[in-house]
Amino acid sequence: MRSDIHDILQKYWGYTRFRPLQEEIIRSVLSGKDTLALMPTGGGKSITFQVPALALEGMAIIISPLIALMVDQVENLQQRNIEAAAIHSGLTQREIELILHRCIYKKDIKLLYVSPERLQTQSFREKLAKMSISFVAVDEAHCISQWGYD
Repeated sequence: MRSDIHDILQKYWGYTRFRPLQEEIIRSVLSGKDTLALMPTGGGKSITFQVPALALEGMAIIISPLIALMVDQVENLQQRNIEAAAIHSGLTQREIELILHRCIYKKDIKLLYVSPERLQTQSFREKLAKMSISFVAVDEAHCISQWGYD
């Protein structure tokens, strides 16, 4: 079931309008298209994947190479009463297992932030196959060296 993106923006962020390009990007994501969004720092890029995550059934996987950014994003979302979590190297194995359990069985997390390296582990990929995923977004792709000059 899809929710109206303007209602989501108003409810969780308190804004009545999207910034330039945000709505176009969101509608592209909601239509199921592969979408590349290039925006300046502070341009509101995160909303372009956070709003669709709330509008769609299932959970969005957000791939981010920056732990500090993941933690900050999750804290900000939780302050807005949005269920989000991050799996990173700063967590214990027990904490990771609890998050994965919620993703697979409780299905209450709407955005799950993970590092690119996490996707390489067999155990995570096995658990990923059991999750109801709406879409995958790559945040801060310019920080991933394999996609840069290498």
